Amino acid sequence: MADHNELGKLGEELAIDFLIDKGYKILEKNYRYLKAEVDIIAQKGGVLAVVEVKTRSTDFFGNPQDFVNPKKIKLLISAIDHYVVEKDLDVEVRFDIIAIIHQKKIKIEHLKDAFLYF
Repeated sequence: MADHNELGKLGEELAIDFLIDKGYKILEKNYRYLKAEVDIIAQKGGVLAVVEVKTRSTDFFGNPQDFVNPKKIKLLISAIDHYVVEKDLDVEVRFDIIAIIHQKKIKIEHLKDAFLYF
């Protein structure tokens, strides 16, 4: 597997551990719908957190969260609309990004309601 795939997989594992430590229940990992893949679907109270994980080995080219583009956002919204209807959920939906920089030291940043800023 390519190094960037390994880094992405590690980032998702770190994000899951981070969310569990913060009291979230992990409902789905790598949920797929049509062309979309949602990295993590988690719940805390009445909030369904749709989490996109971005992991980089350096911030030289920009912050990890800067790599979530409008096309990806559209795909995530479509997928989670389907998920909520499929599961017949009555929850508030929030779109988050967990940005991870994995150098000598791991830096994790949880951006809640991240798509409000796009």
